Amino acid sequence: HVQLVESGGGSVEEGGSLKLSCAASGWTVSEYVMGWFRQAPGKEREGVASIGADNSTLVADSVKGRFSISKDFAKNLLFLQMVNLKPEDTAMYYCAARTAWWPALNPDIMNYWGQGTQVTVS
Repeated sequence: HVQLVESGGGSVEEGGSLKLSCAASGWTVSEYVMGWFRQAPGKEREGVASIGADNSTLVADSVKGRFSISKDFAKNLLFLQMVNLKPEDTAMYYCAARTAWWPALNPDIMNYWGQGTQVTVS
């Protein structure tokens, strides 16, 4: 049974930092493409960052240079380090995975989703 559980969201001031975590169970993070997606009220869900089974990464232009994605193989965790946060980063952030090799930012092709963690920047 594949399960993803996000944590680490919260409220921060503009310019602040947060680190999101996603605990994976039912498989190992090294075997799947995983990614972080976000959805603000009234907007479509969008890809933020993704990491492939080969550890290659994709980062959306809107967050490039501020967000980074990584995996901890030993603990089966996925992370999203966010620095220099802006009010437009406010959204529900979701961890997702798919059975593939290359990273992807298209939410429509992800197979598994967590419940999300809220990030609010003021």
